[in-house]
Order: sequence, then structure tokens, then C-alpha cells
Amino acid sequence: MTDQPGTGARFDWGLAGAAELGRSCAVLVVVDVLSFTTALDVAVGRGIRVHPFPWNDQAAAYADRIGASVAVGRNALSKDRPWSLSPASLVRAPAVADLVIPSPNGSAICAAAGATGIPVLAACIRNAPAVVRWLRLSGYGGADRPIGVIASGERWPDGTLRPCVEDLLGAATILDGLTYAPGGLSVEAAVTLAALASVPDLAAAIRGCVSGRELVARGFGRDVDVAVAADVSSTVPMLVHGAFVNVG
Repeated sequence: MTDQPGTGARFDWGLAGAAELGRSCAVLVVVDVLSFTTALDVAVGRGIRVHPFPWNDQAAAYADRIGASVAVGRNALSKDRPWSLSPASLVRAPAVADLVIPSPNGSAICAAAGATGIPVLAACIRNAPAVVRWLRLSGYGGADRPIGVIASGERWPDGTLRPCVEDLLGAATILDGLTYAPGGLSVEAAVTLAALASVPDLAAAIRGCVSGRELVARGFGRDVDVAVAADVSSTVPMLVHGAFVNVG
């Protein structure tokens, strides 16, 4: 029952949730608002192929092997390393053909989900309508071609999943466009969608949540601004042969 059978749009959290829905859904949509899928949307929108990779010390070596540049953590940004997990930095960084973006949440989930063999899309507040349009036109959402929406979440200090407001609301923004699904929403998806109705101002909620406030306090308020800009991107990033490209 954990794969929410018989429904057209389903919802779960994190790496384990993606693995579970990846066994039964026809497509996965990964949401990591602050910041992987937002950074990815910015980069792919500039024509950059983005390679997801788990957050570890092997990312640079992997980038060297495939002839790509590598993004660093926000605090490691420099003139010599102008690409980072900061979406705002990717707006102005030099465009390259291929960029490895490691992260402990969204990127790690996407890298693992790619092994399922089903399409993996990356969504955020910026491109949610474009992703929903693509899913509808591609015929997903029936009980025979269900959509799995994955909120990436954050991490507690011990490495366990910390559900977070920004990804809950980002996933709900996708699910709000999937009410057309002929297979209907699972209970988990419907409850997630209900959270959106309780928020009169989506941007203010994301700015005011723990993750948003933390970024502002660290001097990365511009990243939050980029992330909460709704429907400003027509990009539909899909994982193709290990890299996200625009199929929109």
C-alpha cells in the first residue's frame, strides 16, 4: 500500500519515498525549492546540461571524468569557482556546456532516481506550470501512468530527513496543477495540496519558514528571491543519460 496504488498523482518524501514511488509510477517529479531544483532550473534555462551528484568529496573527480565544471557550496563561491548551489550565482556565472551540481537532498535523489529507468523531472516554484503542462500533454496522470511527486526535504544534524515547508509547498504547487489527473490524487497528495490553501502568500511563507530565514541570515536572501519567483520559467528539465536537459 505504500506506493499509493490506483491513483494518478502521488506524493512522498526524500530518497526512500522516491525509491518507493519509482517502483510503481511512470514518471517522478523531484522538488527541492531551496535550492537544487531552483538552481537546476536557472542553469538548464541557460542551456547548461546539469549532472546531479550526491553531496560528497567525489563530485570534483566525477566532473573531471566527464569533462564538466562542478558547483561548490554557497560559502565556497569564488572568482575561480563561480558555480555554486546558490541559484542567484548561476544567474550570472559563465555558461558552460556541462555542470555537476552536488547536493545532499534534491541532487542525490535525482541521481538515485535516474537508475529506475523512468523519466525524472525537476520542478520548483519558477517552472511548476511548465512542468504540469508537459505532464498533461504527455498523457501522465492516469492510474496506468501515475505521477510521483517527491519533496526532497532537508537533513537533521544526524543525517535523517527533516520535512520542510518550502518543499511541501513546492510539491503542492505541482499537485495543484494535477487535479486534472484521471486517476485522481492519492490521500497523501490531496493532504499535501490542502497545505497550499492554508497559505495566502506563497512567497511570504517560503521567506518566513526556517530554511528561508536561515538563508537570509547567512546573506543569501537573493537565493530566496530567485526561488519564490512564480511561473517565470518555461523550462522542463528531464534527466536524460545522466544529465538534465530542457524538454519543454
